[in-house]
Amino acid sequence: RKIIFEKQWFYLDNAIGHIYGTTFEVTSGGNLQPKREVEETTPETKEAGTDNRNIVDDGKSQKLTHDDIKALKDKGIKGQEIVQQLIENSTTFRDKTEFAQDKYIKKKKKKYEAVITIVKPSTRILSTMYYAREPGKINHLRYDTLAQMLTLGNIRAGNKMIVMETCAGLVLGAVMERMGGYGSIIQMYPGGGPVRAATSCFGFPKLFFDNLHEFPLSKVDSLLSGTFSTETLPSEPEDNVLVEEESNGSTDEKQTSLQETEEEPTSEAAMEINQTEEQETMDVNAEDVEFKENKEKGYKENVREKQRKQWERRKKLIETAALLREKNADGLIVASKFHPTPLLLSLLEFVAPSRPFVVYCQYKEPLLECYTKLRERGGVINLKLSESWLRNYQVLPDRSHPKLTMSGGGGYLLSGITVVLDKGNSDSSNLEALKMEEPSSKRCKVQDLHC
Repeated sequence: RKIIFEKQWFYLDNAIGHIYGTTFEVTSGGNLQPKREVEETTPETKEAGTDNRNIVDDGKSQKLTHDDIKALKDKGIKGQEIVQQLIENSTTFRDKTEFAQDKYIKKKKKKYEAVITIVKPSTRILSTMYYAREPGKINHLRYDTLAQMLTLGNIRAGNKMIVMETCAGLVLGAVMERMGGYGSIIQMYPGGGPVRAATSCFGFPKLFFDNLHEFPLSKVDSLLSGTFSTETLPSEPEDNVLVEEESNGSTDEKQTSLQETEEEPTSEAAMEINQTEEQETMDVNAEDVEFKENKEKGYKENVREKQRKQWERRKKLIETAALLREKNADGLIVASKFHPTPLLLSLLEFVAPSRPFVVYCQYKEPLLECYTKLRERGGVINLKLSESWLRNYQVLPDRSHPKLTMSGGGGYLLSGITVVLDKGNSDSSNLEALKMEEPSSKRCKVQDLHC
């Protein structure tokens, strides 16, 4: 199919079989051809000005018009030659500084040279692309913040992770990539089913999806309270209904055939007329019967397929529920558009003690509320609310500096570690225990103050 990217369209047929990182040139008709490495011949007498103060951008420095450039393209002249002609026909190019000349050539090459490099998808590339093009789809999760989440969550091979995200599957894909197909992931999802648009872009093998489980958020409360329904599963999709339909159809046919034999006329002439009429009607009826049979067959197959899918989905749901009931997950990652407090308080029940959890939110206020609720509840230590800060730098010879534009904010992270929640002790007993642990000198001072 036709791929449209950066005002350029092409077909990817010729790219199949080449290694990642291959650079292609888009030829006429949108076909890709591997680009040959050509050494750029720099002119020997390269003239450059000392500064750009006398250059005025009045739009008259380029002698080639838009129609001339279009004519060159129609002739089949490549982008490199068009750039060379633009340089030769520019009246101000020689007066520009060396840096300005390089910038001019780079800009024109990007515009007129149709060159494409196919790279292997990774978390870094996909997160950068989503943040630059469609940040709303990933809740404005910046790539450095995603890196912090993977580090704070201790994502590694062999883990049993719970992931709750509404970032088009980007966070899930990042976790799957780092785990490398080892361990298990339980994706919690709102609504009818999980969204994995970005996950499919990673190109993971089937092995990675074998240990990926999914569980709806709507059933978390029932699972925690013990009212989650585990109805008996059918061993196979039931065909009883279909058998009954087939038997009913055969009895109807027998009844109609009996009626026809009873109503046959006795005279020979009438029998001949009836035979010819019967032959005509039989041909028509045969076609109708075939059409009906095919229609019924297709309907029955659809019913069976639907039953089979429902059975498989229900089986997977019960398997995931059993995994969650163990309450021994090695970590929890939350990055959703919903308020984090109820999500975190319910999902932390499935995480084992001494395990990390990370919550992302685009805004600070929901995480502040979540922070206070967790402190009141207990069962967590090392709570940290942080904001990552990012600045891009241009690193080039003699001109390294921070870029003029930078990101305003990459969201906020709340991280911590779970511990065993001791619900038996009251506040007074905890206070007494703390008093006993305090040094004697400090304990005396506290007692004097109370008196």
